[in-house]
Amino acid sequence: MTQATASNTLRIVHETRYHYASVVDTAQHVAHLQPPHTACQTLHQFDLAIEPAGAQVRLNTDAFGNHRTYFSLPSLHHSLSVKAQSVVTTRALNDASSSMSWEEVRGFFGYKAGAPGSPAAGFVFGSHHAPVDEVFSQYARASFTPARPLALAARDLMQRIYTDCTYESHSTDIGTPAAQALAQKRGVCQDFAHILIACLRSVGVAARYVSGYLLTHPAEGQQRLIGADASHAWVSVYLPDVAQQDHASGGWLDLDPTNNQSGWASPGTDYVRLAIGRDFADVSPLRGVLLGGATHTLEVGVTVEPFDL
Repeated sequence: MTQATASNTLRIVHETRYHYASVVDTAQHVAHLQPPHTACQTLHQFDLAIEPAGAQVRLNTDAFGNHRTYFSLPSLHHSLSVKAQSVVTTRALNDASSSMSWEEVRGFFGYKAGAPGSPAAGFVFGSHHAPVDEVFSQYARASFTPARPLALAARDLMQRIYTDCTYESHSTDIGTPAAQALAQKRGVCQDFAHILIACLRSVGVAARYVSGYLLTHPAEGQQRLIGADASHAWVSVYLPDVAQQDHASGGWLDLDPTNNQSGWASPGTDYVRLAIGRDFADVSPLRGVLLGGATHTLEVGVTVEPFDL
């Protein structure tokens, strides 16, 4: 559950280690590991350490405004370690008022001759991991009753996914279709985010995938385990009337179906945003192309903990 505090300062350590069965001759990688400045968070420190040393690094932003790091390793290597360390202060935004029905929002994205399109329109269309399909619109129908405000319908849909689906590690993988995860009612945060996005898009509204981190709280009497956390995923849905109010959220209501949490531009102060995209494929923390390497083993450790500046 998110804490009822106005702000949180968190330290995040995200370490990824690859061990290759044979030597890698050369490699090209791209990482989404640097948190952005947003209305809900301030990045104080960021450091990215890459081993083996000597990587050629280039920084830029992608089409969605995310920080993106390209790096190449032109020398022979048997392993790769990428360690990202961040210190971020998160804040809660005041609530916003939204009265638009979901049908009105769907109509907002319709083509109008001579009128400029919305920047959010690109998130209405289906993507590889979150397609538009009748199976999703049927599931969403119980929440999207006639003339219901989109904010209420989206929160109700989030709560239904939280209630209907069971979080179960290793029950799916990145190749599991969202429709299959919905049918089996099991998965992880990535699956629940894709299901929610697919449902929202299938009724004609804009929804995007958000990657990041979540501060978890050890059971009473237990110590926080270093490296035992994981990256997290949730969803944003676009409310045009909130955007027109110049609300700091930009009109995006964040929804976390894994934990049944929601809020404007962030589900709460325990959340740190990394990147946004159409689905996971746009914001994978680390991916690359190798020459050599054959098979590999992968280790990922994430620690999210309170921090005093």
